[in-house]
Amino acid sequence: MPSIYEPRTMGTLIERIPRTTTFLRDTFFRNVETFPTKKIDVDFKKGNRQMAPFVHPKKGGKTINNEGYQTNSYTPPLMAPNILTTVDDLLKRLAGENPYSGKTPEERAIEKLGKDFIKLEEMIVRREEWMAAQAIFTGEIPIIGEGLNEVINFGFTNKKKLATNKWGTAGADPIEDLKTWREEVQEKGFVNCDICIMASDVASAFLKSEKVMKMLDAKAYDLAVIKPKELPNGATYLGTIHEIALDIYQYNEFYLDDWTDPEQPVQKPLVPKKTLALMSTGAEYSRYYGAITIIDEDTKEFVTIEGEMVPETWVKRNPARRFLQLNSRFLPVPHEVDSWLVAEVL
Repeated sequence: MPSIYEPRTMGTLIERIPRTTTFLRDTFFRNVETFPTKKIDVDFKKGNRQMAPFVHPKKGGKTINNEGYQTNSYTPPLMAPNILTTVDDLLKRLAGENPYSGKTPEERAIEKLGKDFIKLEEMIVRREEWMAAQAIFTGEIPIIGEGLNEVINFGFTNKKKLATNKWGTAGADPIEDLKTWREEVQEKGFVNCDICIMASDVASAFLKSEKVMKMLDAKAYDLAVIKPKELPNGATYLGTIHEIALDIYQYNEFYLDDWTDPEQPVQKPLVPKKTLALMSTGAEYSRYYGAITIIDEDTKEFVTIEGEMVPETWVKRNPARRFLQLNSRFLPVPHEVDSWLVAEVL
């Protein structure tokens, strides 16, 4: 019987684990690609509205310039959380286990392996959602960790900040602001924004506007990629502005910032306060995964593996313990950098 810690067995288990669902990553970054290399070439698109030229029938066609995209190379940052298992973990009953279950250490090892993989997968997906939020709301992803301090910049410039008539004040007109910004993205980004994602304080100010309440249809509404009754944690469907075909969502999810001040970790919202984003589900976004290099425990040779998440395990003695690690090199890619807009409205 093969060991549960064989790479093929662990890889099969990872594939069968139900994936954690998140709002931003799964709504917009739906195109998933894996690569056999650590470094990835990414195409960023900037189109134009050049029309086909008129030509004389006796002079033939006219050659146009190839333009509209730029290629940059990135190395997706490595995520590699691990969990250790000791002899005590296998001899003592697991949390929630019936005291009289009579499970053997081998059975507990199998059960713990599955639970550990689920925990590690959730941690990686939580980081992926944070990276997607950073890419959308700031246009860059800070990579900060032990021995790491760099920034992945996508060159995003569609940022607005209301200086007057801020939402929640007497002169505010949220509907007109959204219409204006949506038209700007139509002109520069060649897409129709069909989703607006708001921070909780922005959503509160938005819903207090009389103009908004007259136009907002808060009935259940199914979009092609989103169903209000099946939203991930933190996401709330508020309604639709039919005049501009825009669905409004509040996203009130948080993450633990334990790197800005390691001594005092702070809970922060994924959507920055005072902020909203106009997005298009028709724009091109991708989830790219770079290759992972690990050491084969049998041959002691380096092995490079292509995949979203790659499991790895090894043992140490005195005291006896086994480490289980899940590796991933993830990069959220917004190919069309003019296809969304971020605004500070409060």
